[in-house]
Amino acid sequence: MSKIACLFPGQGSQQVGMGKQLAEAYPEARAVFEQADGVLGFPLSQLCFQGPEDQLRLTENTQPAILTVSVAAWVVLKQKGLKPDFVAGHSLGEYSALVAAGSLDFADAIRLVHKRGRYMQEAVPPGQGAMAALIRCPLDRLPDILAEAAQGEVVTAANWNSPEQVVISGHLGAVERAMRLALAAGAKRAVLLPVSAPFHCPLMAPAQERLKPHLDAVSFRDLEIPLVNNWQARVIRSADEAREGLYQQIPHPVRWEESIRCLAQQGVTTFVEVGPGTVLSGLVRKTLPQATVCNFGEPGDWNKLAATLGL
Repeated sequence: MSKIACLFPGQGSQQVGMGKQLAEAYPEARAVFEQADGVLGFPLSQLCFQGPEDQLRLTENTQPAILTVSVAAWVVLKQKGLKPDFVAGHSLGEYSALVAAGSLDFADAIRLVHKRGRYMQEAVPPGQGAMAALIRCPLDRLPDILAEAAQGEVVTAANWNSPEQVVISGHLGAVERAMRLALAAGAKRAVLLPVSAPFHCPLMAPAQERLKPHLDAVSFRDLEIPLVNNWQARVIRSADEAREGLYQQIPHPVRWEESIRCLAQQGVTTFVEVGPGTVLSGLVRKTLPQATVCNFGEPGDWNKLAATLGL
């Protein structure tokens, strides 16, 4: 029997106005935004709904904002009767997925990602780090490209997103050298990403250690819905695995393509992206062209989703 997985987006899916229609249309979604405002002690909901964009783009704001919109969308779907067989989240999205799986309370998750965003931002001085997407780069050449580009600096694969896209991360100079070498090796495109820090590379080790005591202090529960994690791209079900996965993902790459293939091996044929944007939907289509892919981030998405899932 075919199965359903809910996928939760990470940083880069944010946009001013996200979640506003959800909060207006569904009381249960509005309650999530109100809880977020209360936990953080500032009006995160207004930042999501109205901006300004430069404040929303700050990592310590972006991460709780995307989490909140994603959880707001999830509680609506849960109320409407959606019961996925698996969940997964891209980087930050793993926190949303663990909330959906019943492993992590939303209030704890939003406190954690607010700190996570700040610690990741502060791990590398502004302007010293960068990330870039390599499109259709010959992957057999990538280890040599990264080794040649490093020149004593850090540059590593950060996100294995799809068969056609890998994101690299590290020191700015090393990332720029790797972009040039990738293009010379036959990559179709190399695009510097508008991010404020080099995520998912060894330069994030200070953020990992700063977040650890907070992760250790939070109560995790065994998962009600199994999750495929970023760090190992494998199915996890226990509280200890959930906590360890959030700790290990910070300096390690997001193995997203492997995660999607793992879900397919578990019998998943339908993927629902829950939260702002459709970035993950596109990556799934690149990885599994035959899969059924839909999304829910605004009230207008419901009719198509309900028809697809028979809800």
